[in-house]
This record gives sequence, C-alpha cells and structure tokens, in this order.
Amino acid sequence: MSESSNETFARALIASGPALVRAQRMHLFGQLVGTWKAECRLLDEESGAWSEFSYDWTFAYTIGGRAVQDVLVAPSASDPAVLETKGSTVRVYDPVIGAWRVNWFGAVANDFCTLVATGHRDGIRQDGTQTDGRPIRWNFSGISENSFMWDGWVSDDEGKTWWLEQHMDAVRVSE
Repeated sequence: MSESSNETFARALIASGPALVRAQRMHLFGQLVGTWKAECRLLDEESGAWSEFSYDWTFAYTIGGRAVQDVLVAPSASDPAVLETKGSTVRVYDPVIGAWRVNWFGAVANDFCTLVATGHRDGIRQDGTQTDGRPIRWNFSGISENSFMWDGWVSDDEGKTWWLEQHMDAVRVSE
C-alpha cells in the first residue's frame, strides 16, 4: 500500500531533531519542542474585557531540522468535541542577522505577523509588526522543562509605550 500525500507531506515537513549545522542555535526554540496545554487570556480592545480559553500548543522541528514550527489548536466554539487549528508559527535561524525570523500565520482570524527573535533574560524576545501595522512584542519567559509563559504586547505609539494584549501559561503535556 502506498503512502498518502498527507503522510508524505508530514514526513517531509517534520524533522526528528535539529539540523547538525545549527544544533546549538536551534536550542533557543528547540527547548519548546513537544506539546503544551496553554491557558490563555485575551484582551478585547473595544470592550476592555478579558476572555479566557485553552489551547493545545505543539512545537516540532521542521524543514530538515532548520526550523521550529508550532500549531495552536483549540476546541471549536460550535462543537467542543471538534478541534480547530487556530494558526501556526514558523521560526528559522538566520545566520546573516544572527537572529531568528518568525512568521505567524493566523489563517482563521486573517492575522499575519512577522517578527525577529533573540534570546532575552530567561526567555525569548520577539519584535515585529502585526497585520494592522502596529508594533508587537511577543515574549516567552520563565522557560523550564515543564512550563513557560508567553505575553503578547502591542504599541499604539511606535514602541514608546506597550500594553498587554494576551497572556498564556503553558504546561508541558508531552515531549
């Protein structure tokens, strides 16, 4: 029996580990490889109200071990038994700039972001722009073997001041 195109695609996309040429650099995001349960709080800008929900957040080495990609999955609002993919982020280390190029594809909400990431204190700092052109800063912090926090900050004044739009607490489910 031949392999399906989905199986062929998954086998071609997912890597068993980091590429040897950049194994040490790959650790920055590679330490997140696995599946996490993320409790999320999201601010509605118009109402000022916070909503809370959970995601399954899975990270894997992809593209021959030269990238770390994630997929955010949550229960469907119409049927909690059905899981919906909310989006995916692809992170590739760029030796020319000495940092990571990061692209979020939130196809469900038509939200696309481009960032550059570096190690920062006890985590990872990612700076870029969101779909509407406003500056964003996405920080992973408190990263341990079993947990991390993620904060999404937005600026309305070109980075002079920042406000918290989203916060996630993640706990490892599996490696």
